[in-house]
Amino acid sequence: MDHESALMSLFQPEGRLDPYPAYDAIREHAGIFQALDGRWFVTTHALTSRLLRDSSLRVADAADYDRTWADWRENRGVASVVLSMLQTNPPDHTRVRRAAAATFTARRVAALRDVIAAQVEELIEALPARTEFMNAFAYPLPIGVICALLGIPEADRPWFRQRAADLTVVLEPISTEEEMHRADLAGRDLEDYFIGLIADRQRAPREDLTSALVATAGDTGLTGAELLANLVLLLVAGFETTTNLLGTGLRILLDHPEQADRLRADADLAPAFVEEMLRYDSPVQLTSRFTAGPVDLGDDGQIPGGEMLTLLLGSANRDPARYPDPHRFDPDRPSIQPVSFGGGAHYCLGAPLARLEAQVAFPLLLTMLPGLSLAGPAERRDRLVLRGYATLPVSTG
Repeated sequence: MDHESALMSLFQPEGRLDPYPAYDAIREHAGIFQALDGRWFVTTHALTSRLLRDSSLRVADAADYDRTWADWRENRGVASVVLSMLQTNPPDHTRVRRAAAATFTARRVAALRDVIAAQVEELIEALPARTEFMNAFAYPLPIGVICALLGIPEADRPWFRQRAADLTVVLEPISTEEEMHRADLAGRDLEDYFIGLIADRQRAPREDLTSALVATAGDTGLTGAELLANLVLLLVAGFETTTNLLGTGLRILLDHPEQADRLRADADLAPAFVEEMLRYDSPVQLTSRFTAGPVDLGDDGQIPGGEMLTLLLGSANRDPARYPDPHRFDPDRPSIQPVSFGGGAHYCLGAPLARLEAQVAFPLLLTMLPGLSLAGPAERRDRLVLRGYATLPVSTG
């Protein structure tokens, strides 16, 4: 497969099903190259890591959307993402990120370990002998955890799942008119909900992340629109990537029973296992950046200003120059440093929470359900950016 046809395959269902042969072909061609109307594609771990941390690069923000899509604000799914810190550049990004980081602290995340463990055990105990893992576990756990963090009542949590799933299509490079319509409706529903939640916390603060963000908004200059957009972002990003990690991680363990036995016997191995899962099959496969001015890449040449870069995170994570025998799942690899959560100023704020949920969940699944096994063919979601399973049927014993 030549690199051009390999690249094009990523935009077809067959290529998205297993993108790794295509990644190998395009990475072998070059660490960075131009294709598809002049866009740059970055394939190696070294270049991806470097560019993610390059402060001169920027993300597409509201001003960029204004130039190319005059009425993008009419789609509230798109608006909730573009107006969040995910699609904001300094100085606004610095200010908003600082406000979020001041409340979404490592201490607050670490304090959730017992909450996560209790939810995991409750979900496991409720599993029937034969079930669909994504519906029964991989979706409800992260939804329950992020809703607990935000202070969303338990009775409201099932309502969020479909809306969050509908909204994330705006992160994909290809979507249908119907999908974008559903994203708009989901964005409107979520905004209405969070407007009510913010008003409630302004009247009666509680010990939750929403109250903390509301309380600090005045001090940090966080506007009402920014507060709203970033609460939507925390909910959607906080569940979607973790759901993919849980489904993909379980499938990896069931495909490697000898490794599952090791983790079952020693829960302290969980951090290394989760890092290798993130490397082996990343829940986020690509991200984009733009050059504000020329970027010198040394031996790899120079990129002019005003260019779009697509960083292929899934390719970087399986770069043989960084990880020998990259298509082998090996949690004993030294210095596993996946780029799955990005890097630099836009490094995923929720990465520690996603890691903690997976580190708690997998040992408990394996020990409480020693007979856990696949119970039929799994189905992948047809997504390029957010990679995961639509269905994963399992037998619990």
